[in-house]
Amino acid sequence: MQWTSILAIYVLFWVVSAFVLLPFGVQTHDEAGIEKIPGQADSAPANFRPGKVALRATFLGAVLTTLYILNYAYGWIVPEDLIFWGPSTR
Repeated sequence: MQWTSILAIYVLFWVVSAFVLLPFGVQTHDEAGIEKIPGQADSAPANFRPGKVALRATFLGAVLTTLYILNYAYGWIVPEDLIFWGPSTR
């Protein structure tokens, strides 16, 4: 597999990981006990830290990319393993 393919797979895993990790560890102003600014949405985060989300996404993306590349190299799970209802009878 070419390094550009590995990079593209990593970027895809990173973006998906970042979106999955966004809601974890975030509190609203009510949950944190902080006074809201007039006109602020009730769901606005009080302690959003994009750097922490990016760091977690970097780690998770690297782990998922490594597992994907190892599966590609060693063939632990192949497409035939994903047929759950048996072969077609046509």
